[in-house]
Amino acid sequence: MESFVINGGKPLVGTLEVDTAKNAVLPIIAATILTDEEVVLVDVPKIIDVEKMLQILLAMGGNVVYSGRNVIIKTKGLSNLEIPSLLAKDIRSSIFMLGPLLAKYKKARVAYPGGCDIGSRPIDLHLSGLRDLNVEISEDYGFIDCDANNMKSGVVHLDFPSVGATENIMMSAVFLKGETTILNAAKEPEIVDLANFINSIGGKIRGAGTSSIVIEGVETLSGTTYKPISDRIIAGTYLIAAAITKGKLCLTNANYQDVYALLNKLRNAGCLIDYTEDTISIECSKRPIACASIETQPYPGFPTDLQAQMLALETISDGICVVTENMFETRFKHVPELLKMGAKVTTKDRMAIVRGVNRLHGAEVVAHDLRGGAGLVLAALATEGKTIVQNAHYVDRGYENFELRLQSVGADIKRC
Repeated sequence: MESFVINGGKPLVGTLEVDTAKNAVLPIIAATILTDEEVVLVDVPKIIDVEKMLQILLAMGGNVVYSGRNVIIKTKGLSNLEIPSLLAKDIRSSIFMLGPLLAKYKKARVAYPGGCDIGSRPIDLHLSGLRDLNVEISEDYGFIDCDANNMKSGVVHLDFPSVGATENIMMSAVFLKGETTILNAAKEPEIVDLANFINSIGGKIRGAGTSSIVIEGVETLSGTTYKPISDRIIAGTYLIAAAITKGKLCLTNANYQDVYALLNKLRNAGCLIDYTEDTISIECSKRPIACASIETQPYPGFPTDLQAQMLALETISDGICVVTENMFETRFKHVPELLKMGAKVTTKDRMAIVRGVNRLHGAEVVAHDLRGGAGLVLAALATEGKTIVQNAHYVDRGYENFELRLQSVGADIKRC
């Protein structure tokens, strides 16, 4: 397994471009199943999760061609409506294939999805929503078999505003006669982007970004060339990297509205923040002030995917911070690794109390998941001495050439 080797203590200074959002690209790749026409996705990040989703399309009989950083996809007449379990177990986003397969082919067989071990992430909301649309579902031997021959439009009320369930139900309802309404829908920017993509190929979805989404059924869809939104989690990671190293960064291809919950925390920590329509600038010239509390919430609240990175910042901030993880019950696996670096953190259940220290020290630590791994890299940037972060492949799931991007703004980091 590859590792990151970091010599900390160097401020990050310069400009970084934010990549296209992984969490926008993955459901859009699944949504290409809905149309027989060619779809060109622009500026697709070359990361592990995207590659695995494209491999699933290929295994099902789709056609995928890279053209530089663009991906050309055609899924007319898929020959295999079963998502291979060997691929599904590696990526949770494989479940996004379920909705478009049911919409287009009226049946699907999918294995239970895998992904990072950050706690229980049941797909019961996906399945109960599909049952509300009259899909027959049976579960056996680790597979989910679905029959949508009698599927019909209706109202789906989600008990929790799940992003994945919202996206799956949106896609499943595209061809249903009449209107399908999703109540208590997720509001994340990636939901809006998926709706915009489907509308760009002839779908009729309104209300995305609010708690009530309406899908009006259409008969056919066309092709398109589409550029998904920028990655708010990568943007947030870079912003925290600047703060933790007392640096100065300008991010391009960045939407400040998507990360406003983070910007508010960083301002309160003493960082200078400025932004335009597509850039965000941050400067942190002194030790950050600790946030009194951080609670992860569905969008527009503080994102769980930035919890590990922000907790790393709190370990060297002036004061005490209470971090509450409301989304996943085992998303503090980075904390024992931070303790090896001299952090003072106490955890109980879904809460962590962080007492900031002046400086962390180098250590050999292990990444256990994508965002936790990114958090450990950020902590290492602020240390005295050398830190080795093992399991770089976890970070590769969501960040393309992470160490090269950080090198370009002054970090002493390499892969080995």
